Amino acid sequence: MAANITNNGASGAVSAAYTAMEDPAFYDVTLKNFVAPWTNEAMSPFVPLNDYTATVIGIVRDNHDFRRVLYDDILYVGNASLNGISAYSTSNNDNYEDLERSGYSLSDDNVLEQTTQSSLNSELPTGATAGVITSRAAARAFFSAGTNRAMFRFTLLNHMCNDLEQVADVSLPPDRIRQDVSRSPGGDSRVFLSNCVGCHTGMDPMTQAFAYYDYQYNANTDPDGELGRLIYNSVSDVDPETGTRVVAKYHINSTTFEQGYVTPDDGWDNYWRSGTNRRLGWNGSLPGSGNGAKSLGREFANSDAFAQCQVKKVFRNVCLREPSNDSDRSKISEIVTSFRSGYNLKTAFAESAAYCRGE
Repeated sequence: MAANITNNGASGAVSAAYTAMEDPAFYDVTLKNFVAPWTNEAMSPFVPLNDYTATVIGIVRDNHDFRRVLYDDILYVGNASLNGISAYSTSNNDNYEDLERSGYSLSDDNVLEQTTQSSLNSELPTGATAGVITSRAAARAFFSAGTNRAMFRFTLLNHMCNDLEQVADVSLPPDRIRQDVSRSPGGDSRVFLSNCVGCHTGMDPMTQAFAYYDYQYNANTDPDGELGRLIYNSVSDVDPETGTRVVAKYHINSTTFEQGYVTPDDGWDNYWRSGTNRRLGWNGSLPGSGNGAKSLGREFANSDAFAQCQVKKVFRNVCLREPSNDSDRSKISEIVTSFRSGYNLKTAFAESAAYCRGE
């Protein structure tokens, strides 16, 4: 590493960074702490290893196209043939917690193994898988109770680097806003038109992609959902409350505004392809609509905002600061271009480290 940096300048520093990433600590510590906050609403790094974190680590370790994190039928699990490692379960986190306690390194592909979600979860056909969106950890955090809008918000926040306030647009049609949203909060319709509309006009049509998903657990005996599981309503499943495949939470509080939108299926549309959120750089080769979480994940993963977000997160993690001047912003653009050439996240780590070396 020292020789590379001394003899080969900037390119040598990048090579040295790739050498550094061969150290097991890059996977066991750096990446684990980098990803863990994405897996819970508190955005805390102090959570056990889980299938979301392990899958991101595996995708990076194995040099996969990072876009797969939002749409592919992919899952990384601990090798249950190893001493002290429980088999993967759809209703607990034992496999990953055992792996974390074991001392085995996540850098070893005989320890952390790639498989598919559909092969381990009978609830999920391949077409219903969507990378970490349909991981058990994400389901517990963002599909549990509520209205499934949390999954949309935290996917947007973690993978597009925008929260709802930053993408609010009151100029779009409100025709897909659900019945549970009051049109006169506090008795004043102006609040709805100037505030609520901004988020819900874009969010509700896209959150429809999650209409067949829920996280099932016993709230009385297991209030934190530690033993719950992701469920998905397949073609033969009918929810008794909605009479369709749509889960009951999509019809919750339907009397708040009865003339509101009643979700009939998992068909979604991206209204943000118009208006101010065109700036997120949606891919023109995609239709901007579809059915289910997988196609929505592709919509996000192929946007300019997705690529920029990954690079900015890595830059903050490596350089321990925000990009703050023209030189930083120019370098971010360069790294984004490099990242998009193959969507290998190690590229962003290596180039950020080379840029910030010596700080």
